[in-house]
Amino acid sequence: MRSMGERKLIVLVEINKRLCKDCGYCMHFCPKKILAESKERNSRGYFYPELTDPDACISCGICATVCPEGAIELPPKGED
Repeated sequence: MRSMGERKLIVLVEINKRLCKDCGYCMHFCPKKILAESKERNSRGYFYPELTDPDACISCGICATVCPEGAIELPPKGED
């Protein structure tokens, strides 16, 4: 439990749909299993991942680390 005055840094997964090659590593290794294959294809014909439950994301960075194309980033968004 956070004490008053303590803030949590908000980090949301950003997926560059154009770079994704649908390898599936991000979906496989996500510990919360909140990445799923989209129903749409990118401009190169690949299905890309989508975040299904942003509130459940723990910002661990595993998805970004395992992505061989560098299509996933976790830039800080501010504080809560």
